[in-house]
Amino acid sequence: MRLGYVILYVPDVAASVAFYERAFGLAARFVHESGQYAELETGATALAFAEEGFVAETCPGFRLNRRAEAPAGFEVGLIAEDIPAAFARAVAAGALPVAEPVTKPWGQVVAYVRDGDGVLVELCSAMGG
Repeated sequence: MRLGYVILYVPDVAASVAFYERAFGLAARFVHESGQYAELETGATALAFAEEGFVAETCPGFRLNRRAEAPAGFEVGLIAEDIPAAFARAVAAGALPVAEPVTKPWGQVVAYVRDGDGVLVELCSAMGG
């Protein structure tokens, strides 16, 4: 088994994709003609977005992501070469700063922001790098 994609359920797929393009420099690799589903190019595993109405139909009571509420119990981790620059770009694009870049005891540089829908995003250097 392997991880194929991670789906974030959002109110506006096009707006979320545009935000990730601006804030993190990711490019769309697939956008369904309905506008209700899209994937970003992130390497072997795609980061996808689906209209949140889909999950409401199959999982009643699903907790939606909202910027005005505490983030849900997960994060999207994006690896970058220059974490301070990635953090600054994300914040300039409208991400909410959560934690400025710090170097962890094991050498990894890590920062946190919340995206346009309130999802927690970790910006980090590669492990061992």
